[in-house]
Amino acid sequence: MTITQLKYVLAVAEHQNFTKAAEKTFVTQPTLSMQIQKLEEELDILIFDRSKKPIALTEVGAKLVQQARNIVNESERIQDIVDQQKGFIGGEFKLGVIPTIMPTLLPMFLNNFIKKYQKVKLKIEELNTEAIVERLLDGHLDAAIAATPLENESIKERVLYYEPFVGYIPSTHRLNQKKKIETTDLDIDDMLLLEDGHCFRDGIINLCKTQKSYDEDHFQLESGSFETLVKLANEGLGMTLLPYLHTLDIKENEKNNLRYFNEPSPAREVSLIFNKSELKMQIIEALHSSIAGVVKGAIAFQNVQIISPLQK
Repeated sequence: MTITQLKYVLAVAEHQNFTKAAEKTFVTQPTLSMQIQKLEEELDILIFDRSKKPIALTEVGAKLVQQARNIVNESERIQDIVDQQKGFIGGEFKLGVIPTIMPTLLPMFLNNFIKKYQKVKLKIEELNTEAIVERLLDGHLDAAIAATPLENESIKERVLYYEPFVGYIPSTHRLNQKKKIETTDLDIDDMLLLEDGHCFRDGIINLCKTQKSYDEDHFQLESGSFETLVKLANEGLGMTLLPYLHTLDIKENEKNNLRYFNEPSPAREVSLIFNKSELKMQIIEALHSSIAGVVKGAIAFQNVQIISPLQK
């Protein structure tokens, strides 16, 4: 049994296809198939049921894949230990970012980070929280930026910043005349939300649930972007809440519709999250330092109330 054979098994398990797995592992399909067959013969089991389309894991194969991930991760830790000892910060690093953070945070730190750490090859992917957790656990992401806490024992969280919620209230709305708003002012029935699947949406629902009962049937207007929510609010269809960093780029003629909360401001906790195996910690530390440093100057709020991103 070799680490290479286990990597081939993981590739086939992921892609459910020998040809695609061979492409992803940069070997020929016959080579990959032969190595997996050798492993099956050595263990005297069938890892894959080749009669199914797409190829599926056998019962024992599924258990083997779970252990193979652990073994491959631990083998990679050896190189990681060497890199850390040498102070080397480089190599491929796969980073996931949730959609409500990606457009505002990346421009703040990315250019400086890649200039400072030129040997790091960042691969960044926009994913929702559920997909991020799944990919962190199966080793397809090295780290991610998401709203926390996630309450997952297999994932570690390093807080980057706390980002307050800000009301966007058009001139026709009942709250527009207020200079500052309270959480008790919120009415879930006239709140425009992001579509299902966004943790920021769940955070707002959790916030509003504390004020009155929540009936999901009331929601008819939802969108995948804050820009659309702002436009809908401008048409008199309700109000919305925005993450603070998003308000920094809002149009000048719309800034007078922003309303801040009286402290403690409801806020989301944004963290750099990673697998408890703690691989590539030197890059994770560099990312954390770069992001926390630049955001610290942009968000000056001190007294905040963290709203959970988890559905309640």
